[in-house]
Amino acid sequence: MILKKISILSDNYVWVLLNTSGSCIIIDPGLSEPIIQEIERKKWRLRAILLTHNHIDHTGGTRKIIEYFPKISVFGPKETRQYGVNKIVSHGDRIILLDKIFYVFFTPGHTSGHVSYYSQPYIFCGDTLFSAGCGRVFKNKHLEMYRSIKIISSLPDSTLLCCSHEYTLSNLQFSMFILPNDNFIKLYLKKIEIKLKLGQSSLPSYIFFEKKINLFLRTNDNYVKKSIGLKSTCTDFEVFKRLRLKKDFWS
Repeated sequence: MILKKISILSDNYVWVLLNTSGSCIIIDPGLSEPIIQEIERKKWRLRAILLTHNHIDHTGGTRKIIEYFPKISVFGPKETRQYGVNKIVSHGDRIILLDKIFYVFFTPGHTSGHVSYYSQPYIFCGDTLFSAGCGRVFKNKHLEMYRSIKIISSLPDSTLLCCSHEYTLSNLQFSMFILPNDNFIKLYLKKIEIKLKLGQSSLPSYIFFEKKINLFLRTNDNYVKKSIGLKSTCTDFEVFKRLRLKKDFWS
């Protein structure tokens, strides 16, 4: 399988998985025109769309793409059904596309019905987990988001994190604000700054690296606890919630 991405809007990625014969699936098409143009230009054969949640920057192009490719399957949680979804998915479902199995995980928190799709070695997690950060929490559902992130972080270290936004730089800057003496984060920040200046992407990222640079995956770290004013005896969830609230108001 070949992994590609199409940049849309200001910082969104539409992920594309294709096989050697040119059949492909796309994840979270927030716009239609650049995606249709790329498919036509590359002569790919679109087989399916996967939607993670109902926000317009992830779903906005779906209906026009369906008009252009009317025979495709469109998978998504119930909250996306108004965007032309013809196959509703829920936690534990297995989808076979391009001769690969995609496992559906229920990962709420950013929205009430958010799902993620895992097909080794890729996790397409929408706005749940970002490189060096995580998504904003819907209506104070911090515990749901925490549990969703635990699902994703439990995947093998070799898993490639395919999230939907180029937020890595600002997330790393927040990490440095919390842990200014963390040398690994400091080095990784410099690496990402160079990549972005060269017009390259920071994504996908390995879960292995995320466990080092993503504070939302280091909630049992006593250095993190101390840096945000919590005792070493507090729970991982308390750390997660404090970090997320700090990130909400950080600039």
